[in-house]
Amino acid sequence: MTKTLLFCFEPIADCNAEILILGSMPGQESLAAGQYYANRRNAFWKIMAQLLEFAPDSSYEARLQELKTAHIALWDVLQSCTRVGSLDARIDNGSITVNDFQNFFRTHDKIRTVFFNGAKAESAYRQYVLPTVSTVPVSYMRLPSTSPAHASLSYEQKFYIWRTALNSVDRNKPV
Repeated sequence: MTKTLLFCFEPIADCNAEILILGSMPGQESLAAGQYYANRRNAFWKIMAQLLEFAPDSSYEARLQELKTAHIALWDVLQSCTRVGSLDARIDNGSITVNDFQNFFRTHDKIRTVFFNGAKAESAYRQYVLPTVSTVPVSYMRLPSTSPAHASLSYEQKFYIWRTALNSVDRNKPV
């Protein structure tokens, strides 16, 4: 297999976003579908549907709207990278470019909490982004990856941790 230069999606966010959930880089199935978390085995949409009380099999556009209604934004740390397959461990660190968070936080100034969907998103953000931004949210927290590759926790354990984290955010709309 050869390494392919990959590019992330545009952020899913509106001006009311208070929480930002960051992944690292979409996997192969997501990139092919042009949708965040398109792998049916990834627990992200199932967790969000259960937390926000919407149908997990609703259209992609409806799921994105549910996130916006809950004041949740979605994006990836990496703008581009090379990687073989879908695993974060296969990302070539020398190929990483990151998204423009300085501008993003300037235009989404209500974001106070960033949740990382897994360890790679957190480590890349802390290494490449945090030293370069002057406008930063109040809190950061790594959550267990919703990827099927992260099988050390059950769905129930992941859901509990995600629910606890999102409920800990001081905002108007509890999940």
